[in-house]
Amino acid sequence: MGGSYNVKGFPFRIQERVVSQSEQFASDNYSGVCPQAWKAMEAANRMDEPAYGEDSWTQKAADGLRTLFDTDCDVYFVFNGTAANSLALASIGQSFHSVICHELAHIETDECGGPEYASNGAKLLLGQGENGKLTPESIKHLVTKRTDIHYPKPKALSLTQATEVGTVYTPEELRVIRSVADHHKLNIHMDGARFANAVAALDVHPSEITWKAGVDVLCFSGTKNGLALGEAVVFFNRSLAEDFEWRCKQAGQLASKMRYISAPWCGLLKGDVWLENARHANACAQRLARGLEGLPGIQLRYPRQVNGVFVEMPEPLQAALRAKGWRFYNFIGGSARLMCSWATTNEQVDRFLSDVRALVS
Repeated sequence: MGGSYNVKGFPFRIQERVVSQSEQFASDNYSGVCPQAWKAMEAANRMDEPAYGEDSWTQKAADGLRTLFDTDCDVYFVFNGTAANSLALASIGQSFHSVICHELAHIETDECGGPEYASNGAKLLLGQGENGKLTPESIKHLVTKRTDIHYPKPKALSLTQATEVGTVYTPEELRVIRSVADHHKLNIHMDGARFANAVAALDVHPSEITWKAGVDVLCFSGTKNGLALGEAVVFFNRSLAEDFEWRCKQAGQLASKMRYISAPWCGLLKGDVWLENARHANACAQRLARGLEGLPGIQLRYPRQVNGVFVEMPEPLQAALRAKGWRFYNFIGGSARLMCSWATTNEQVDRFLSDVRALVS
């Protein structure tokens, strides 16, 4: 099949081609399992191990994360990011409490009320800030605008690192937010769906943007970094982790064969594969952004800092690209979101850029 399209006022036809799995910038969730993680899971499959997280692989992965962050912390593994965020936030407060987050935060826009459900009703209070980042002023406003008993009491603050629009909080920004949180007695949760990409972009030790900056609990994604599934919930404030394993069990997040979630983490952690995967994804996004800049009718909507490129492009151009087999989402505000992963190649990026140039020239 083919279609008729119009870019820059000129109609043209383009022959659709068969969609290739490699021709996608839709999501880092599309990518497969990285070889090191796959190899570790194969190793975990060679013999029987105790169930429900009592196995040697889960202990090794948890110890690996403690070494990575250079601190003693409590580590739990769950199936997915929604569960990680929801259960971590539920561990911080009660149903009459509230959680402050950015209006574009994933826990608000894409988790189907999961945090409210897990906490039996704790309300999300939506703050603002440019480029997807909460500002200290916005936090103060939400905490202080009402203090009466008829209003859900602010108890937690949730930061997305990297944000939903691909920007990052610097260590300095996090420390300022921590001072505000301390003043108002708020715990800090970090949604780290793309935490690895943030570490790579900032070129800092993971501790510098977590516990050293005052983060109490981190939900560290493995799925977007080369795993099939599995997120690590890392409690730097260990008092918040009381009875967390029971919370996981009740929510259906306690894997009986836990080693198949935790062993791939060992593959990611060994030799800093997790960081190399993130650096590669970020570099591919940088290549993509540089190639798009300056093309007619195309403009970057947000600064490119991690592995996502958010770009304004004409609807006919988007349709023409999709007809050629490219997959990508329209995201917040209607811009096209182009995501890179550990599996994205420079050749893939260059093919996309070649198609874009041909269509706008």
